[in-house]
Amino acid sequence: MGYLIIAIAVVIVLAVAGGFLLRPSRRPGGAPPAPPGPAGQAGPAGSAGTAGPAGLNGDGGATAGLGTATLPPPAPGPAPAETEVPPPLAGRMVRLRDRLARSQSGFGSVLLGLLSRPGLDEQGWEQIEDTLLAADLGVGPARQLVTELRTQVKVEGASGGDSVRALLRADLIEAIGADIDRSLHLGPHGDRPAVVLVVGVNGTGKTTACGKLARALIGDGQSVLLGAADTFRAAAADQLETWGNRVGARVVRADREGADPASVAFEAVREGIDGRVGTVIVDTAGRLHTKTGLMDELGKIKRVIEKRATVDEVLLVLDATTGQNGLRQARVFAEAVDITGIILTKLDGTAKGGIVVAVQRELGVPVKLVGLGEGPDDLAAFEPATFVDAILGS
Repeated sequence: MGYLIIAIAVVIVLAVAGGFLLRPSRRPGGAPPAPPGPAGQAGPAGSAGTAGPAGLNGDGGATAGLGTATLPPPAPGPAPAETEVPPPLAGRMVRLRDRLARSQSGFGSVLLGLLSRPGLDEQGWEQIEDTLLAADLGVGPARQLVTELRTQVKVEGASGGDSVRALLRADLIEAIGADIDRSLHLGPHGDRPAVVLVVGVNGTGKTTACGKLARALIGDGQSVLLGAADTFRAAAADQLETWGNRVGARVVRADREGADPASVAFEAVREGIDGRVGTVIVDTAGRLHTKTGLMDELGKIKRVIEKRATVDEVLLVLDATTGQNGLRQARVFAEAVDITGIILTKLDGTAKGGIVVAVQRELGVPVKLVGLGEGPDDLAAFEPATFVDAILGS
């Protein structure tokens, strides 16, 4: 009986030992891998951050035996540029009249000095006319103004400084055209944005004028999109994009230098319509007024734009310091595309203010905007009375 109990015990021990020997072995490396979590999410503690190929963590290393991985925090990117809120366009010329007053050494103060002389003789009147011609008023306007002043001085007997100044002020404002419509059509109409085409010769400040106009409109609460249709100079598109970034205006530009400018203008208008933008400003390449092919391209740009929207303004940028040469440029541009207004740049500190009268008479279109400095907010709507008062030193 004792032998039987011993035999049964041996059998039980052998059975248990055999069970252990038959169990499958664990895979090397310790605990089995944790089941994967949902796609794009980290698994349990000890797994790596981003999902990668099977058996790899986010940086491409094997998962087995790594333990808990700690990834460094991502490097901070550049802070987004803060957009500026510029002052509105209205009333700028009054605030900037000191810039105009620099030209007191020009024709305004000279005219006042000559007209204040007692008993003006023929030689004195010739000096007055020469002063007006030197200020680029033009031969016709200068002679007309002198004739009117001679008559008024004789009839009214004006001799004192205040009375002479009042006569000159009134005549200059009339010559410039106080009653000319200088309104700018820069607001959307219906589901279409206003489209402004900016043209001009190289070096007149055309691209800068586009950027400053965009700033002014955004200061007025409008939305603006800029079209960089000057595809011949990569620097022009870069410059325009810098202006856009500063005020939060999107810029449409070509992906390569030398692309078709008309297609860039068309795309800018299309995006302006789709984005319900208030105003689209299209900058064009500077053109020599003697190059017929380049001038014809302006007409093409305008025609292509008009397949999608109306061109509300065609603004010609002229440099006030170029004088009568600027008039020759203006004539050719006016023949290539219908000019609706003039942006006269570099008007501050110049004795050539008479160009305002000459260019309006030559083209039959008004000076609508003037550049009075190099600052970003030095573009102003032109106001004849403010202009005359500034150059006469009021």
